[in-house]
Amino acid sequence: MPRFVILEHDHPVLHWDLMLETGEALKTWRLAGPPTTGLRIAALYLAEHRRDYLDYEGPVSGGRGSVKRWDRGVYGALDQSHGRLMCTLEGNRLRGVVELRQVEADQWTFELRAEATESEQTAN
Repeated sequence: MPRFVILEHDHPVLHWDLMLETGEALKTWRLAGPPTTGLRIAALYLAEHRRDYLDYEGPVSGGRGSVKRWDRGVYGALDQSHGRLMCTLEGNRLRGVVELRQVEADQWTFELRAEATESEQTAN
C-alpha cells in the first residue's frame, strides 16, 4: 500500500503537511490545524514534494523552518474524482476515512471520520 506522512511544519506559521505517496512524488496539502476526527479543516493544495519527506525530520532548505513527523502510515484510495479524494488512513495516530474536497482553485477542505460508512466501504 502507498504511504502517507503528516509533518508539523513551523514556517511561515505553524501548520501540518499531509503528504500522500503517488508514484515518484508526494501529493501535498497544507492543513491549517492538526488533523482532528470530525473537524473540517482548511487545506491548501501545494506543489508535489519529493518522496524523501516520507522519512525526513529536520530543517527545510532555504530558511523555511523545520519539520517533524506528526504521523505516518499507509493509505488506500476509496474514491478519486474531480475535486474530491477519499482514502483510508492507517497511521500511528490516525485511523479512519479522510475526505479532501476542492472548494476553489488550490483551496480544499480536509475531514477525518473515524470509520468508513457501509457505502464508502463498497465504493471500490
